[in-house]
Amino acid sequence: MVRACELTQIVPPNRTEMPVNTLFEGRGSHRCEGRLEVLHDGVWGTVCDDDWDLVDANVVCRQLDCGLAMHWATSSRFGQGSGPILLDNVVCQGGETELGQCGSQGWGVHNCYHYEDVAVICRGVMIPSILYKMNPNSNSPPPLLQVTAPSGWWGVGTPARAVWRLYYRGSWGTVCDDDWDLTNAQVVCRQVGCGPAVSAHQNSYFGNGRGEILLDNVNCSGSEAMLERCYSLGWGVNNCGHHEDAGVVCVGKHLHWALTVQYRNVWGTVCDDDWGMLNAQVVCRQLGCGPAVEAKGTGFYGYGAGPIWLDNVDCTGAEADLASCFHLGWGQHNCGHHEDAGVICARSVRLVDGLHHCEGRVEMFSRGAWGTVCDDAWDIQDAQVVCNQVGCGQAMEARPQAYFGPGAGIILLDNLKCDGGEALLQFCSHIGWDVHNCDHTEDAGVTCSKS
Repeated sequence: MVRACELTQIVPPNRTEMPVNTLFEGRGSHRCEGRLEVLHDGVWGTVCDDDWDLVDANVVCRQLDCGLAMHWATSSRFGQGSGPILLDNVVCQGGETELGQCGSQGWGVHNCYHYEDVAVICRGVMIPSILYKMNPNSNSPPPLLQVTAPSGWWGVGTPARAVWRLYYRGSWGTVCDDDWDLTNAQVVCRQVGCGPAVSAHQNSYFGNGRGEILLDNVNCSGSEAMLERCYSLGWGVNNCGHHEDAGVVCVGKHLHWALTVQYRNVWGTVCDDDWGMLNAQVVCRQLGCGPAVEAKGTGFYGYGAGPIWLDNVDCTGAEADLASCFHLGWGQHNCGHHEDAGVICARSVRLVDGLHHCEGRVEMFSRGAWGTVCDDAWDIQDAQVVCNQVGCGQAMEARPQAYFGPGAGIILLDNLKCDGGEALLQFCSHIGWDVHNCDHTEDAGVTCSKS
């Protein structure tokens, strides 16, 4: 049986205290990166990098409860090992629960030296999870909070949606939706760095979870730094089933997605063969989520299910939607779900030409370009929505008349009337996209508190 190393470890622990048969050693900065070592017949040894790839690395990261693999490297990154080289030519299919289930030359059979020792960097439970501080009066391991964006092809302007779970005493669990509301969701979204909450969801809106239901009747004031500081019935005390699992929708800073598309009313994934930034730009623009930040592959956001609909997608970057790009044809591929593609899109609002990152001219991203907002009816409630959306605290000033200088491009919105509680600026009342009687001498700006 494999268990992860102690959750509170920052540097690799002493081997003799490790109740595991796979671990990371060397100069890693956290427990989910380092030189890979395995235990066989009571002896620790290394793994050679012949045929090693991200599919193999993902098996290791999953085995050690460290999320998904980001990179793999040779021993030069974390130092060479010593002792036997136990595995070589490891070939995993991606579905194995531990490295020993993958193909190899056999224990101790290799043609390698320690300068070929494999090292792995996993995303780890710290990204996007948040490690709670240990309660000094408790002997229990610290809980972890994880928010994961499920696969989905969502409409223009919609924020990042998330199902979330907790880690406590060695296993993942969910939170019951009794008394679940937007104030609780605000604590979750802030804790995982995903901006303000848009909505709180009940009745297993994102699907039934599994494992223990860890919290029930959560009641936050909204100012708590982490969910465990909110009132609840206590760890593991509940009267719920998984059909009552709680969920949240956060605005997000960057929007991270595993990519799924719908064809003939069936959702499926996109293979990462030839997947690149031009493809990601088309996706982000189609979703109204700003410019693409990064194109992800190798199942970076988890392995999807169902059909793989598209492969070898090759966009020029100008297409209105992904289906207009070149591809092999619907359902034609040579891939597995360990090759599912993903994207990271930038936020859709930014502040420009201020003295710091929390003030400036308000600009929005729409249809592939940045544009401005007119100052007609611009007030502190409108400014507050912007400050919330960019994660900059309270609105101090609503700045009219191109206070931070005139912008360029199209003027996207005019006569905004926000009540201050909207999650996104486009959710406020306005007279319509691209409808205005303004010029850039009327560009709106804000000054936020920065905290």
